Amino acid sequence: MSQSILIQYFVWHFSDVPKELAKAWKNYLRFFLHFFSLPILFKSLFSPWHGITWSYGRGFSFKKYAEVIVSNIFSRVIGFSLRLVLISFGLVIEIIVFIIGLLILFCWFFLPAILIFSIVLGINLLF
Repeated sequence: MSQSILIQYFVWHFSDVPKELAKAWKNYLRFFLHFFSLPILFKSLFSPWHGITWSYGRGFSFKKYAEVIVSNIFSRVIGFSLRLVLISFGLVIEIIVFIIGLLILFCWFFLPAILIFSIVLGINLLF
């Protein structure tokens, strides 16, 4: 059964292409999620930076224990701070990609109306 070219266009424009746009949009969202390693950063949020820790060593000394505790806490604070910055930046990029994807999808649906409006406006400007 053959369909008219107009029906084929509308099926393509409002059914086929939006599915492909949604797939591409999903791929971009997944790419940036993994590019910034957001799941890993959330899991290791309170871990020491680069795993740098100090050990207590042999013997007992209040000064040594205090120094090691402060150093390990400092390493965790640095790790937390830098991971939080990376997580924030990654989430901002994810939000931007999400909004751009919505705009592209929204504009795609209204593209035929914009085209007709532009043609009518152009003809009106000529005469």
